[in-house]
Amino acid sequence: MPCVADWLNSPLSIVQGIFAQNGPSPDWEKKVTEYFTEKLKENNATNWVPSLNDVPLHYLKPNSLVKFRCMVQDMFDPEFYMGVYETIDPNTKTRLNVGASQARVSPSTSYTPSRHKRSYEEDEDMELHPSKQKEQHMGNIGDIHGCGEPKRLETEASAGHQLISPNCSPPLDLNFPLPGEKGPACLVKVYERWDSFKVNDTLEVYGILSVDPVLSIVNNEERENSSSPLDPMECMDTVEEQRVHSPPASLVPRIHVILAQKLQHINPLLPACLNEEESKSFVSSFMMELSPLRAELLGFLTHALLGDSLAAEYLILHLISTVYARRDVLPLGKFTVNLSGCPRNSIFTEHIYRIIQQLVPAAYRLQMTIENMNHSRFIPHKDYTANRLVSGVLQLASNTSLVIDETLLEQGQLDTTGVHNVTALGNLITWQKVDYDFSYHQMEFPCNINVLITSEGRSLLPSDCQVQLQPQIIPPNMEEYINSLLTAVLPSMLNKFRIFLSLLRLLDYSISDEVTKAVEEDFVEMRKNDPESITADDLHRTLLVARFLSLSAGQTTLSRERWLRAKQLEALRKTRLQQQKCVNGNEL
Repeated sequence: MPCVADWLNSPLSIVQGIFAQNGPSPDWEKKVTEYFTEKLKENNATNWVPSLNDVPLHYLKPNSLVKFRCMVQDMFDPEFYMGVYETIDPNTKTRLNVGASQARVSPSTSYTPSRHKRSYEEDEDMELHPSKQKEQHMGNIGDIHGCGEPKRLETEASAGHQLISPNCSPPLDLNFPLPGEKGPACLVKVYERWDSFKVNDTLEVYGILSVDPVLSIVNNEERENSSSPLDPMECMDTVEEQRVHSPPASLVPRIHVILAQKLQHINPLLPACLNEEESKSFVSSFMMELSPLRAELLGFLTHALLGDSLAAEYLILHLISTVYARRDVLPLGKFTVNLSGCPRNSIFTEHIYRIIQQLVPAAYRLQMTIENMNHSRFIPHKDYTANRLVSGVLQLASNTSLVIDETLLEQGQLDTTGVHNVTALGNLITWQKVDYDFSYHQMEFPCNINVLITSEGRSLLPSDCQVQLQPQIIPPNMEEYINSLLTAVLPSMLNKFRIFLSLLRLLDYSISDEVTKAVEEDFVEMRKNDPESITADDLHRTLLVARFLSLSAGQTTLSRERWLRAKQLEALRKTRLQQQKCVNGNEL
């Protein structure tokens, strides 16, 4: 039987062996998948597989097995190749059969919530056989769907450089959605079930790493020979398309996928699948310490919000909110909070973002200035010349925390781009969707983004809930205050906070018929007592608050106690807004 070093360092030899045993039988590809699936189940073998998210590319062996967490950023056209063909080994004179299948390629952004740096000793260089590698790989898997996937961090992400004239050496455009992104980029080729993956899906893939320079050499030769009359199909791809679809493998490696799965979440501290028996025991043991943990988190966020415990309560509810269903076009479960009363042009909102960034796997701070609104690219659009989707700031993975800082907004004129960007933010908040621009039409892409708006007065953007900040303390040095707060929290406790926020999003929730009837009767009484100010929106918001209060306490059903607590929080929140007559020129 092959040892660990064989299937980790030389997976192609395993693939070739399985193919040799089964010949051109259509079942051999399935047996390859089954073999590696079983291997990865043994003794936490997934931890042995090096991750492209954590390990620098130059430390990884070419043609070895790697794993990669990523977001599908784009999907290229299908690739076709000879799935089964016959060749002769010049050394042994052996005939080899190696199938016709289809492939897609898609660039994407991948998320690495916590990048724990590790040192790796460079292994011995293994002997490379490019032609043999190609045969083994092609025979390896049935249908190919390539998903090119650049990777995204929880911190600020990066915008790629613009493509320059093909006559000079242009910098490689990795097409990241966010400014400042530095995560690894990959072209991931998936050979089976590729039609089950969509743009913006977050995946974890296990596959064979390919950094063969011949990939770029072949592309350059195709460009040079594109005018050849022998093969008119060579001329169909533009220079821009060839550059985008075949970047240097040393910068954008290829992963030929053996196993791929959609991720329920992007928190590495949680088990990948919560339905397994081991995961259920993890969840049950964690739920036993939920109550004191919630109290610790509330105290931590109260200090972060300058002593405002009510704002801290709503921030917890916001951070565990998620779109759990859609009724027609209405997303259920979204809870966008507008934290008003924030100091203008202050570093306070920056530090609030730092706190959130420490608690959630993926976060981004969007500074809402006239300059950013007018010049940033929020909405992804299709570039038909390069045949790719040009990414935008709002192309984010599910459950990303988007902090919109409105305290930096000053008087100025929005141009056409700025108006479109503000409209896109409004649609994201209200409908949890982004309309991608395909020039001749728009296509709706549903999303699930947690949006927190910090502002001096009431936000210009829509929100589900406005909370007026009432600081109880004013630290003389905000930066020192936040740094001391983060230093005081033990890393183990910080990890528990992270698990708390991610896990509660995944719990099921229900309301019994008895409680539903009691809530309806209570709402009727509220309407009788105050018919002008109590609306259906108030009922919907109070039910949301009650839902998240229940989940934050580890309860998956609504109780009378949690309903009354939700009403109490809403009453306190509304009282604050009434006391604040006018903020920043906007009547509340």
